Amino acid sequence: MNNAQLNELKQRYIAKGAVSASAQFAEHAENSVIWDADGNRLIDFAGGIGVLNLGHRHPKVVDAVKAQLDKLMHTCQTVMAYAPFVQLAEKLCHMTPVKGDAKAMLVNTGAEALENAVKIARAATGRSGIICFDGSFHGRTMMTLAMTGKVLPYKNDFGPMPSDVFRAPFPVPYHGISEEDSLNALKTVFKTDIAPHRTAAIVIEPVQGEGGFYAASPAYLQALRALCDEHGILLIADEVQSGFGRTGKLFALEHSGIKADIVTMAKSLADGMPLSAVVGTADVMDSSGPNSLGGTYSGNPLSCAAALAVIDVIEEEDILARSNALGEKLVARFSDWQQRFENVDNVRSLGCMTAFELVADKASRQPHPELAAALCKKAKEKGLILLSCGFWSNTIRFLMPVTIEDEILEEGLAIIEQSLVELTGA
Repeated sequence: MNNAQLNELKQRYIAKGAVSASAQFAEHAENSVIWDADGNRLIDFAGGIGVLNLGHRHPKVVDAVKAQLDKLMHTCQTVMAYAPFVQLAEKLCHMTPVKGDAKAMLVNTGAEALENAVKIARAATGRSGIICFDGSFHGRTMMTLAMTGKVLPYKNDFGPMPSDVFRAPFPVPYHGISEEDSLNALKTVFKTDIAPHRTAAIVIEPVQGEGGFYAASPAYLQALRALCDEHGILLIADEVQSGFGRTGKLFALEHSGIKADIVTMAKSLADGMPLSAVVGTADVMDSSGPNSLGGTYSGNPLSCAAALAVIDVIEEEDILARSNALGEKLVARFSDWQQRFENVDNVRSLGCMTAFELVADKASRQPHPELAAALCKKAKEKGLILLSCGFWSNTIRFLMPVTIEDEILEEGLAIIEQSLVELTGA
């Protein structure tokens, strides 16, 4: 079927709230390129929204899934477990920056990982309060919607959110929120909304994903760790989008030198297969009773096999070094655009988790979401998939595979540059 035929089916049978805005349908893909149902070629700078750090269909990941498929597809690990489940848990416990000895649980999605992290934190502390940050994104289930710090498009239509979730401003100095402002706001939350002795956890993305690719500095994360320790509050690091090499380290939290009590991960953990994990301090993870955690498909054998292959590839192909090198290339190019275009500003990067903002002008720093939408649209017309994000929807973010070929990277960047010229007249 071609794009038009598939689009007709989509409009007829897919719920409006779940419909993709794109009229194109992916037919096959290889590393950093997708071909649609009409045979059109598109460069992929979205990577399934951070899922494909190793690219589409990495050969070693594909081989691992095929090999597992010949052995076992499903048993439900709570009924009868299988080797890849415990082997992956072992590796994650040794790799994840958490305090002390670690234990893990495997689930299916980032939202499910965050839901379980909250359950575990409440069980471990006997407290109920959860503090998150403006601009955060933690998922689309009801609890994670309550934690997510942006109304549109996620929360607008779904009524009252679960209680005992509170929020503080994330430090974004470019937009007038200093680290001191954010820390003082957290202390104000303790005075106005929930006392520290009722707070189970503070949940933070070390680099906000949907919120705009703003990174919390090492000093800020160290201060947050100290604040949690002072009050017996657990620190949960949401590494769903920033994990598995995107920032030049396996986890973004490693840049700060601190360790969390719980870390959540998903997306590029299995390079396209549905899998997420919660890894935390063993005593914390063991705080709830037997059979209180899990699910029918949690940590299915195919996804576990994919994740084990991902971990091998990250080491064998030196993905962390490639991430840093890619980030340097992108920053150099974006900095040039920042000098050249009045509307491009605030270039930022941690590894290859890179972004810039589109603004009305550099003096006002007024966000320009209309230009961001127009840039993504024009890039798509020229054969490039590009994503915006952010609290003001004016950030252009880059989630191309870390394994992207140099010539395809340059081709994609040239499309963006030409699109900026056409849109701004610069």
